[in-house]
Amino acid sequence: MLSADCIFCKIASKEIPADIVYEDEKIMVFHDLNKVAPVHVLVIPKKHIENMLDAEQEEGLLGHLMKSVATIAKMTNVAEDGFRLVSNTKENGGQTVPHLHFHLLGGRALDWPPG
Repeated sequence: MLSADCIFCKIASKEIPADIVYEDEKIMVFHDLNKVAPVHVLVIPKKHIENMLDAEQEEGLLGHLMKSVATIAKMTNVAEDGFRLVSNTKENGGQTVPHLHFHLLGGRALDWPPG
């Protein structure tokens, strides 16, 4: 189910355009407009899930998403040298869009801790 006021739901339904990298029946991957690394894509479920706290009933969907990360890393040419996969939850966790999403970052050495 999509949320009418969610920007990522609007991207998933193609109401708002995005530079799509990968898409299947369950997930969509597109370039982040505010990239912080040479490769910075967002991996979202097409179904509206606000954050990880709301995802406990979504094991199949999350498993599919995680399995797709290897394909996406290869497609974006970060698999060989490595990448970071991040999901922020709620305001103090850095979540700015209330739709579960993962940032796949790569293309350069990534420092730790991130912030």
